[in-house]
Amino acid sequence: MSDGSERFADGQTALVVVVPEAEPVVGGLRSDLDVAAAYGVPAHVTVLFPFLPVAALDAAVLDGLRDVVGAHPAFDATFAGCGRFPGVLYLVPGPDPAWRALLAVVAARFPGAPPYGGAFDDVVPHLTVADGQEPEVLDEAEAAVAPRLPVRTTVREVALLVFDGERWRRRAAFPLAPDAGADGT
Repeated sequence: MSDGSERFADGQTALVVVVPEAEPVVGGLRSDLDVAAAYGVPAHVTVLFPFLPVAALDAAVLDGLRDVVGAHPAFDATFAGCGRFPGVLYLVPGPDPAWRALLAVVAARFPGAPPYGGAFDDVVPHLTVADGQEPEVLDEAEAAVAPRLPVRTTVREVALLVFDGERWRRRAAFPLAPDAGADGT
C-alpha cells in the first residue's frame, strides 16, 4: 500500500490560494481522504502546480510572481457547492471568472510551468476534499460537507509552497492588489 509520497518530489513547488475558512468544514475529511493533507498542504485552490523547481526560484522569478500577482485585484470568493472529477470530490469556488483570470495570468507569465504539467485542456479551479477515492466514499464525504456550505473568503494572496522531501512548507506569499470589492467580511 502506498503512502502517497511518491506524488511529490523533493524541491517541487506549488502556487496556491490557502483557504483557512474551509478547514473547519473540510479539514477532517481531507486528513482522511486526501494524501496531500498528510504532507502539510492546507485547504487551498491551486494556482499553478507543479511550479518551477526550488533551485530555479531566483530573484527574477520571485519578482515576476510579485508583479503578476500584485497586478491582479483581490476578490471575495464563495464555495457554495461540490463538484467531482473521477475519484475526486472538491468544493467549487466562485466567482469562476475571477479564479480563472488569476490562474490564467500566472500561467501565462510562466509558460515553462504549464498547469498540471499540461495534462488538461481546461484547468478547473477547485478545492480538493477527497482524492483517489471510490464513488461511495465521495458520496459520504459530499453528504457531510454540503450542509456546512457556503464557505466565504477574500482572496488576498498567492502562497508559494515547497516540498522538502517530507512536508510542504510555505516559502513566500505574494499579495494581490487591493480591491474595493474585497472587504474581508
